[in-house]
Amino acid sequence: MSTIPSRDTVLCISLAGRPGTFGVRFHNHLYQQLDLDFYYKAMRTDDLPAAVAGIRALGIRGCGVSMPYKEACMALVDEIDPSAAAIEAVNTLVNSNGHLKAYNTDYLAVRQLLEQHKVDPTTAFALRGSGGMAKAVASALRDAGFAEGIIVARNEQAGRQLADVCGYRWVSELGDLCPPMLVNVTPIGMAGGPDAEALAFSENAIAAAERVFDVVAMPECTPLIRRAQALGKPVITGLEVIALQALEQFVLYTGVRPTRAQVEAAVAYARDI
Repeated sequence: MSTIPSRDTVLCISLAGRPGTFGVRFHNHLYQQLDLDFYYKAMRTDDLPAAVAGIRALGIRGCGVSMPYKEACMALVDEIDPSAAAIEAVNTLVNSNGHLKAYNTDYLAVRQLLEQHKVDPTTAFALRGSGGMAKAVASALRDAGFAEGIIVARNEQAGRQLADVCGYRWVSELGDLCPPMLVNVTPIGMAGGPDAEALAFSENAIAAAERVFDVVAMPECTPLIRRAQALGKPVITGLEVIALQALEQFVLYTGVRPTRAQVEAAVAYARDI
């Protein structure tokens, strides 16, 4: 396939508050390797309803949805897959002749990672965050059998609601609590953000933890991940999450499932910036 889009090229996009380059490089690399006439572009918007209407009107095949749009998209589509309905958050839109269907591949990615890393479901955890991605992660933990968890969120209404739905308890701050697993599902540590150099949890909590999971993907080694690694803690990174969820999006958009070797090559390419 030519690297120059033509009039017949199928367009896929992503919408994010802070667009990154991983998805663009990952998807476009696989399109080229598999000789698919698709093209992927990252975008941001201040008018989500107009952007979603544009996806429908312009025949854009697929759209990855990131913070802060994951929940607001729910009211703008024609059909909601159970993966998104159960979480009430969206991360993928698929356009079939003007019919928009919403999915959530974040949930699947987190479930797969918990299994791959062999995380014991008896492990107690604290999850910081209460937005759309936090819903996906908390739901994945719940459905994987993690019964003892704390939702840490300053937004009491959203935090309590997420905790109640998933069967966990809510606190506004972790304080002196030091659970065995820490999970960050906030923008803290995200490159380019106001808290890019901040830790999502206290030094004491990180030191006491047995494992750290940071959903922030850019950079892969957030301040939280770097601190945990320096202390010899096993970690799960946001890059692992974004790679798995991007693969499932790719399959939804194209109907093609790449080989493991092709996916690994695409991830390596996407990281080589």
